[in-house]
Amino acid sequence: MSTLTVTASSHSSASAAVVYAALLHAESWPLWSAYADVEWDVPAGIDRPARVGDRRTIRSLTGRVYCHERVVEMVPDQRFGYEQASGLFTSHRGSVDLVRAPHGGTDITWSATYRRTLPRLQTLRSRRLQVWVDDLASYADSIVSRNS
Repeated sequence: MSTLTVTASSHSSASAAVVYAALLHAESWPLWSAYADVEWDVPAGIDRPARVGDRRTIRSLTGRVYCHERVVEMVPDQRFGYEQASGLFTSHRGSVDLVRAPHGGTDITWSATYRRTLPRLQTLRSRRLQVWVDDLASYADSIVSRNS
């Protein structure tokens, strides 16, 4: 097994603030991703924005595949970093970088590194990551359209 890094990019007409908010808003994930349930694991009764060290649970549409992620970096409207805390890909670390595009909107780059993986999974993981970043960009675009 070897290390694998995959990167996917997309563009949204939305501001980085809108894209970043979509990433942090767990309830929106089923609207733009292949996941049916994403929730922040915070103690009951605590209502606060996400912060470094928080965990979230992600379940697939079938409910069978899930993972727990830990937030490792947050730079509002610029970068969101996470790592797998448990689940199928415990050696997975990822980040979403947001950069103001020269002609407006936001360029989104989603990168993921898998420390222990089979090389033949590169194509599958690259395709999946591209779908996620494109879906995030489209969702952010739809927010801009609804609010115009």
